Amino acid sequence: MTTVALTRPDVGSLGLALEAEGALVVRVPLIEIAPPADCGAALDTELGRLDEFDWLAVTSANGARAVGRAAAEHPRVKLAAVGLRTAAALAALAGREVDLVPADQRAAGLVAAFPPAPGRVLVAQADRAGGELVDGLLELGADVTTVEAYRTLPRTPSAEELAILDTADAIVLASPSAVDSLVAALRVPPTVRIVALGPTTATAASRLGLDPVVSASPADSDVVAAVFG
Repeated sequence: MTTVALTRPDVGSLGLALEAEGALVVRVPLIEIAPPADCGAALDTELGRLDEFDWLAVTSANGARAVGRAAAEHPRVKLAAVGLRTAAALAALAGREVDLVPADQRAAGLVAAFPPAPGRVLVAQADRAGGELVDGLLELGADVTTVEAYRTLPRTPSAEELAILDTADAIVLASPSAVDSLVAALRVPPTVRIVALGPTTATAASRLGLDPVVSASPADSDVVAAVFG
């Protein structure tokens, strides 16, 4: 049986998808979600003037949770989410459907799904998010404002968790912070399959000496394919 370690705080539907393929799924969080460095002051300012924007875009469920209640108070702004999981989190708090969810569930896919000249866009994202979404929107002619919605911080695993990681067949990393935590915590066995979600995480993994298999999309089916590919 293939043992797969999921390293973000919540395993969600991905764990079920991997188990359906016969994997033994173990949860070893390598990151912690923390408020923005300014305790959310900039985020509160931008969300307070949300009606001045045409779009609010988020790239993760954590980002959706940070802005969802404000989206409910400003029904004029259109909502964009990078994928189905993110859209579900945003819709649940906003009390309405998300206007734009790309079939290609990654930053480039979200850019491609936006209409030409989308107007003013507020992008709420993590402190270490890549620039693909913002750069792509700028190329479309959008007036883009970015704001830090949360931080991802490395978490030191316990001795028991380290033992689990040391014997895993595959480790799924969802952020550069998770890469930092993994490399700091243990010497990664050369036989383990490292699956990095997205190019930003893959770049961080490669820079620190790992050889990641990249899943370009956070969609469960894509991650399963990367784990077993």
